[in-house]
Amino acid sequence: MPTRTRARHFRILLIPTTLILALLTFRSFPETFNRNLPAGYNRVGKPKPLYKPHPGNPPPIEDNFPLAQKARSAADLPPIPSWNKPPSRHVKHSTPLFIGFTRNWPLLQQTVVSYIVAGWPASDIYVIENTGVMNSNRDGLLSLQNPFYLDHHRLTKILGANVISTPTLFTFAQLQNFYIYTALGKGWEHYWWAHMDTVVVSDEEYEGPPYKSLYTRAVEALEETLDPSWGPLATLWFAYDRLALVRTKAFMDVGGWDTMIPFYMTDCDMHERLWMKDFRIEDAQVGKVWDVAESLDDLGILYQRGEVEKKERREFLDSIEADALDKRKEAEVQKNSPAYKELLVKLDQLQAAKSGNQGGRNTWQARQKGGQGEPFYRDSDGFEKAVSMWMEFGRTVFAEKWGRGPCDIRAAGLKDGDEWKVVADWEQKGVQWKYWKEREREKKRKEKGKNER
Repeated sequence: MPTRTRARHFRILLIPTTLILALLTFRSFPETFNRNLPAGYNRVGKPKPLYKPHPGNPPPIEDNFPLAQKARSAADLPPIPSWNKPPSRHVKHSTPLFIGFTRNWPLLQQTVVSYIVAGWPASDIYVIENTGVMNSNRDGLLSLQNPFYLDHHRLTKILGANVISTPTLFTFAQLQNFYIYTALGKGWEHYWWAHMDTVVVSDEEYEGPPYKSLYTRAVEALEETLDPSWGPLATLWFAYDRLALVRTKAFMDVGGWDTMIPFYMTDCDMHERLWMKDFRIEDAQVGKVWDVAESLDDLGILYQRGEVEKKERREFLDSIEADALDKRKEAEVQKNSPAYKELLVKLDQLQAAKSGNQGGRNTWQARQKGGQGEPFYRDSDGFEKAVSMWMEFGRTVFAEKWGRGPCDIRAAGLKDGDEWKVVADWEQKGVQWKYWKEREREKKRKEKGKNER
């Protein structure tokens, strides 16, 4: 074969051989490169996302009112003790009670049931669903393990209360302004509002005759404040603001709640501004109120002071002797019965557990971890973290607005109109010294300018 021909054949063979070698080298290079990369990087040298350790899921929650879960109507619920039943004819005043809800259905249900058993007309109770899940709860699309789950049917058809849903998720300050907005729309000159992590019970140990339920005493407290001698009342607190009566116009007159302070310190800001405008904030007693982070195992215990129902009699007769049942019935038809005293002990224990919780008072808000795959799903821990960040931001805004962090802004010498006008940390000696030195230098500069002219 001629030399030129052999050279041509060699070049033809060399080209694919070179391509194959290059391909093999290219394919093996990333793995060789990858072996030299630190953990957490992918094959092309980019870092992989680093995931936080999974905290694990808590035990699933259970419905805390089995009787209501099985009930077809309010008639299937235990009877309210006769001495706590609301009047057959509504009192002449409107008595709307707002209870805001975002997370933890068992606690909300406990609060609503406790007010009903304490005599508050169920038709006057308005649960404000502040979940941000649109119509998902109304349409039954969320499950019990979802933090934002709310049982519309239970509240409205079984318990007889009302549900109003906010158009989106509100902060605490925005929710309070929504109360005012709703009251204005319905023509209410006043309203009550309660925290959803509270339990109320009429005071059956009260010795003053005649006996009055929590609801009756709340109405009488309202009537008392209507006397002109009370002056410009803004709000009446029952156990601080665990339950509060609000005068709609008073809160309007100070411009409502400052939504730039979304959570903590917004109550301080609101109340201080009310006092600055010479409105009154007073305290009153209407019954027993607890601040809790857990629910009773069975809300039926809230009712257990009245006569045992016929339905319950049949159940008991299957398991205990008739004479034992008669003794129980005799004890429970009394006010301030042993069953009542046992309830108070249990609620005292729940409140003590909340105040002594090393994890904080509000761990109940992030207890449910479910809802994956459901509409508007939010990671429970992430939601809690975001709210905590927002809370801290609100404290910063309050401190900037009033120049100080503590709540007692009137006692510090601040007055209406001082907001956003005072120097930050103005109470500190170093800030005071620097401020007045600067004012002195400014004054000298102005005098020097006049003399030169």
